[in-house]
Amino acid sequence: MRLLAEKISKLQIGWNERPLTEDDFVTLCGRFGITVAERPLGVAGFYYRVMGRDFITADSRLGWPEKLGVLFHELGHFLLHAPRTSPSAGFHGVGRLTRKEREADAFALCALIPKSQIESRSIHDLIDQGFTVEMIAGRYALYEQYGI
Repeated sequence: MRLLAEKISKLQIGWNERPLTEDDFVTLCGRFGITVAERPLGVAGFYYRVMGRDFITADSRLGWPEKLGVLFHELGHFLLHAPRTSPSAGFHGVGRLTRKEREADAFALCALIPKSQIESRSIHDLIDQGFTVEMIAGRYALYEQYGI
């Protein structure tokens, strides 16, 4: 996970320093030429690459901040795992929890709840901001295990 943190910090986007917003997500997708769509899905979201173009799709029925978490999770797959030449597809919430899924989760959780908020806010404050108990638990686990 420390290598993940080092790789992402090179993007100079404020990752794990401040909460990243929907505007930050849109800016990053624009920087990398990623097309984003929202529509009713049977899964939370997915990232895919076809003919050299990258796409992220999220379930339009998700609420905030869960939807933003899914979008950053899928962006994490692009940033950390995307093959540069071949087609690929990855589905959030489908299958077992692999290393790649854990890394994409870590990217998203640190994007939404940076280290400073874990150190200074209570669980109740985070719940009041709309974060789910699962998101908060996952974020605390990253902080305790990896210090990020």
